[in-house]
Amino acid sequence: MIEAPDRKIAPAIKDPTEFNLLLKPCDTFFLDNGTPVYYLNDGAEEVASIEFVFAAGNSFENKNLVAAVTNYLLKNGTTKKNAFEITEHFDYYGAHFTRGAQHEYASIYLNSLSKHLKELLPVVREVITESIFPQQELEIYQQNAIQRFLVNLQKCDFVAGRIIDKSLYGEKHPYGRMTSAEDMKALDRSDLLDFYKHFYIDAKCLIFASGRLPADFQQLLNDQFGDLNLNVNHPTITYKRELGDERKMSVINDPNGVQGSIRIARPFPSRHDPDFNKVRVLNMVFGGYFGSRLMANIREDKGFTYGIHSYLENQVQQNAWMISTEAGKDVCEAAVKEVYKEMKKLREVPIDEEELSLVKNYMMGLNLGNLDGPFKVIARWKDLVLHGLDAGNYYDYIDTIKNVSADELQELSNKYLLPQEFFELIVV
Repeated sequence: MIEAPDRKIAPAIKDPTEFNLLLKPCDTFFLDNGTPVYYLNDGAEEVASIEFVFAAGNSFENKNLVAAVTNYLLKNGTTKKNAFEITEHFDYYGAHFTRGAQHEYASIYLNSLSKHLKELLPVVREVITESIFPQQELEIYQQNAIQRFLVNLQKCDFVAGRIIDKSLYGEKHPYGRMTSAEDMKALDRSDLLDFYKHFYIDAKCLIFASGRLPADFQQLLNDQFGDLNLNVNHPTITYKRELGDERKMSVINDPNGVQGSIRIARPFPSRHDPDFNKVRVLNMVFGGYFGSRLMANIREDKGFTYGIHSYLENQVQQNAWMISTEAGKDVCEAAVKEVYKEMKKLREVPIDEEELSLVKNYMMGLNLGNLDGPFKVIARWKDLVLHGLDAGNYYDYIDTIKNVSADELQELSNKYLLPQEFFELIVV
């Protein structure tokens, strides 16, 4: 018989920094063609998620937008089904089937009840191997994309994002390219078919799966995809960062605008740099969560903005440290000055133990939430694998959160939070 707890005695309080977080290991097997499959067979519900990650981002394109549009139109027609029939097939089984493209990688995602994978995976194969990119679908995409683009050009935050990326990476770098309506008009069906042949038919693919996977999951995947050419060694293209010449910029995008978009950013090393995990803690103190110093000053005290955030970009080749906010155009300059004041404080005065403890507990809580369920766990593994990292990096991050000192963070502030290293942009 289980003894009831004494409700008069409060339970012990335990700081999250005392938690021993464990990243559940994922299993790996290889299809007959050598394609690696990372999977986690776990979860309480009979649902499964499979993601096919192709080395097919815009780093591999030789014409603007080809990678993104090829990925977008994959599910808009094959030799056997039109766009409606493909969507209807997945809807019939209550599945979610979508896609997305980034700089280095492009993905196809499938989420469904585990029992329906046998009916759904053949159509995923069809999309990967038999897409035809109908001319009509391309024209519809171009029409809609151009309209969205012209509307977005009127928004100061959209324009600010384009300009700051160009300044941080250079217009020839895939992270910094600025697309135009002319690029969208210039897209030709032959461009998509050529990219599709080189990066999907002859592909470098990784597969990530999680959830309650069927007992014959490995056989199902191998039957559908084990004979495809998914293990081609596409050489990694390394791009040189070319920083802009102008460090302080002000752009009038809308003469009648009442709000400005602020970006303050500097180049930053990749995930492999030994400073990266420690700076993640410093960033959280600075502007990484609702209780950060930037929020306390610029939102709560000054009332210049509804929200201001800083973050480290999480890209494969190069990164940036970015501060982003929107404010009334009459207080933009004042908001920028306050950002630099907060940098100065971090350089000159160590973070007090109470504040640092709060941030550490918050970050441990975030990481605990990020291990809640197989979908989130496989997302952690995917992040590590695509960056060429292993579980050791994750545990180093957790150890850093627990043990990094105020003196170390002050030292990093003096290394990285230097105003002269930042690009400053205001777009109204």
